[in-house]
Amino acid sequence: MSAAPVNAFIRLSIAGVALSLSGCATVVGDVRPFEPMSAPPAAVVAAPAPASEGSIYSGRSLRLFEDNKARDVGDLVTIVLVENTSARAQADTSVSKESGIDMAAPTIAGVPITYKGNPILEASVEGSRDFQGSGNSTQSNRLNGSVTATVVQNLGNGNLLVRGEKRVRLNQGDELIQVQGIVRTADIGPDNRISSDRVGDARIVYGGRGTLARSNAMGWLGRFFNSAIYPY
Repeated sequence: MSAAPVNAFIRLSIAGVALSLSGCATVVGDVRPFEPMSAPPAAVVAAPAPASEGSIYSGRSLRLFEDNKARDVGDLVTIVLVENTSARAQADTSVSKESGIDMAAPTIAGVPITYKGNPILEASVEGSRDFQGSGNSTQSNRLNGSVTATVVQNLGNGNLLVRGEKRVRLNQGDELIQVQGIVRTADIGPDNRISSDRVGDARIVYGGRGTLARSNAMGWLGRFFNSAIYPY
């Protein structure tokens, strides 16, 4: 092989590695938190009650016959993570087809058309096709724990928009747990706890960065050979 094709292949490989690194550098060994949620367009935000002049109590309303559940902006609610998902898909495909065409030698006045005793217009065509494929995919995820979130908006219809995160710095890296979503005040327990399976439009992030996260990430050369730009 001449030097020119070799140099061209080397330049192409370097360009591919650069593209693969630029596309994966922001996600490998790291976690991407969700952007802050906003209230649904159809939600009606409750207007704050006007302050009463001359009232003994001002500011936050006094509730004499209600518990201390989270209701107002700034209140805290503990979300208990009980995420447990499992998915499995399996497919088997088999296709087979055979076909054949036989054309006998034509005859003229009962005499076949031959050349030196051999039929010249007799033909036979046969074909077959066979395909077999199978696939199997299994995935299971489980996340347990708890995160205390803050009420960031009261939607006025008994629902609250909550958002919270927990950052833990260990000796070999950082861990992040983020939860966002909409909860009903009726689902909040008397101890201000609610399970994550009762959070609407839930956005849950768990991940980390550091030595342990990098040890579970594929190297740059492996990412190049597993990328879509690798031609083989």
